[in-house]
Amino acid sequence: MAPFPRKPLAVALAGLFLAVSAARAQVATLEPVVVTAEREDAPLVVVTDPRQPRQPLPAHDGADYLKTIPGFSVIRKGGTGGDPVFRGMAGSRLSILLDGEQILGGCGGRMDPPTAYVFPEAHDRVTVIKGPQSVIHGPGASAGAVLFERDVLRLVDPGARLYASALAGSFGRNDQVLEARAGTPHLQARGVATRSHAGDYEDGDGRPVHARYTRWSANASLAWTPDDRTMLELTGAASDGEAAYADRMMDGVAFERSNVGLRFRRERVAPWLEKIEASAFRNYVDHVMDSFSLREFRPTAMMANPAVSNPDRETKGAKALATLALGAQDRLIAGIDWQSNDHTVRASMNALAVPYESLPRRPDAEFSNRGVFAEWTHGVGQPLRVVSGLRVDRWQARDLRATITLGRGAMAATVANPTAGAERSETLASGFARAERDFAGTTTVYAGLGRAERFPDYWELFSDREGVASISAFDTRPERTTQLDVGVLHRAGDWTATLAAFAGRIDDYILIQSGVARTLPARTAVVSRNVDATTHGLEAGVGYAFANDWKADATLAWVRGDNDTDGAPLAQQPPLELRLALTRDAPRWSFGALLRAVARQDRVDPGKGNIAGQDIGPTGGFAVFSVNAAYRFTKTFTLSGGVDNLFDRAYAEHLSRSGTAIPGFVQTKRVNEPGRTLWLKAQASF
Repeated sequence: MAPFPRKPLAVALAGLFLAVSAARAQVATLEPVVVTAEREDAPLVVVTDPRQPRQPLPAHDGADYLKTIPGFSVIRKGGTGGDPVFRGMAGSRLSILLDGEQILGGCGGRMDPPTAYVFPEAHDRVTVIKGPQSVIHGPGASAGAVLFERDVLRLVDPGARLYASALAGSFGRNDQVLEARAGTPHLQARGVATRSHAGDYEDGDGRPVHARYTRWSANASLAWTPDDRTMLELTGAASDGEAAYADRMMDGVAFERSNVGLRFRRERVAPWLEKIEASAFRNYVDHVMDSFSLREFRPTAMMANPAVSNPDRETKGAKALATLALGAQDRLIAGIDWQSNDHTVRASMNALAVPYESLPRRPDAEFSNRGVFAEWTHGVGQPLRVVSGLRVDRWQARDLRATITLGRGAMAATVANPTAGAERSETLASGFARAERDFAGTTTVYAGLGRAERFPDYWELFSDREGVASISAFDTRPERTTQLDVGVLHRAGDWTATLAAFAGRIDDYILIQSGVARTLPARTAVVSRNVDATTHGLEAGVGYAFANDWKADATLAWVRGDNDTDGAPLAQQPPLELRLALTRDAPRWSFGALLRAVARQDRVDPGKGNIAGQDIGPTGGFAVFSVNAAYRFTKTFTLSGGVDNLFDRAYAEHLSRSGTAIPGFVQTKRVNEPGRTLWLKAQASF
């Protein structure tokens, strides 16, 4: 396991304050200093700056960042590693891409979802695409796609840039980010290092929650830009961490990731060929979890000895696409992509007697996909536009498990895998068509119909899942989503307003159901089963700027799902959520307040859900109030701070894992959220 870099917070803050004395610039007053509300920037697209301070507390991983955007929720497990949920959809229904590369975790229990390997402030931009309304960002993204992106722009003159930030907060929270860029018009280099640490937090009743973590990352790139039309970039990344979890019997003691990637872009190739792009990458994650490093080990019937599990996953991929100008008003993006995944695991149920490092890795699953896609826009630059797309994917999967373990602890039994060595392949198609219409330069309305066919992922086919009629879930059918998205965006004078509504039907929705009775041997199982479901909901927002520096914002997110096969509510759906924000953004000072109100959720189906979690039971509503302030010393240096959960409310999100019994901690029904949290963040850029 790689050591965790440690840098005292006081040193980081002192360096930032000393840097202020060297800055000679005018104060900028362009955007709110602390972000409390997000709205759509274009039909079904939200674009945000991950380096702007945000309330609640600025994010340390990808899921923590996304939960600040209306429509997103996070399934809480501890202080980090939560699973993002968008419009009630989790797992591979939401595609997570880092600079166009897909990253997938290794843990069968979702200890390391893709967003656990994301460090938001190391990126320039985060883009959310809602619904099955794009086909160029990979297969199966029925709920949408999230793009964490870095920009490569050709320098006009030789130069260098430095960005640094440091954050201190309650419960030992401290983060540091340092980025350096330097180069000439022909060659440039970039390096970004991040570190985030927090201790166990306390809920609003003062009860400690097993949730501490330490995470770090390092990213480097070298880009060749011989002219303003060409870019070739080589990238590399490494990261690691450890995290305590309040919802299970093990903690994550290693989250090692290594990455290498190559990207090429050439613009204005010909009058009819606007751009060509190509990329290739390799991502490798090596994850270790155990029951003793971050907690006191006590033998139980389920785990008599200290245990370790060590899954890993190698993901390789490539993509090529071209943007063609078919006329003054027509653009076509066409391309191909490929991806392969190899997953292995090794485990020791008595780590003191049999170190896991001495055991061989056992391959259990292989996936591969080849896709071809095209996306066409008619009416470029016109008030009326039609956007449509189509992609076809060829999926293949192999079951490499010779045996399957049924049950846990003393009741566990190992049996032959009935699908050992089996292979399966599917040809799946996805597509959409959307019309957009602008009115008077202030209002845009749109309507789109999309369909996404999604191949089952590792957690639905393998992990500890079983099928309805078999101890193997390898024959689980693909999921098919058909969804209508409609909406309106309005910006005029001091007013802004957005509405995005959707209604969908999901055939063969892959439902994860726990507690299913089995007879041979007698036990309860976790089963992957296909059901038919329907969902509908909306995100809405309105903003009003008044009295020069003041602005009021309100956002609403609501979703409702039904399991039509079982005649029950669709499990793991978030409750109605309202956010009210009031901000004052003066030339130097800014102030803000945020009220987050969440309604009761009693439409539940206990024991059913998705790969990230199952319904526990109904929850009551709650409201959380937070405040913030910031001061711009210059346009290059800002100091911001806030208090989250000002009134120290004790509460848990509806989408939360069950709390488990951990020595030294009080077991709660759900993993409770942090109580009153103070934070201070300094940022400098030169």
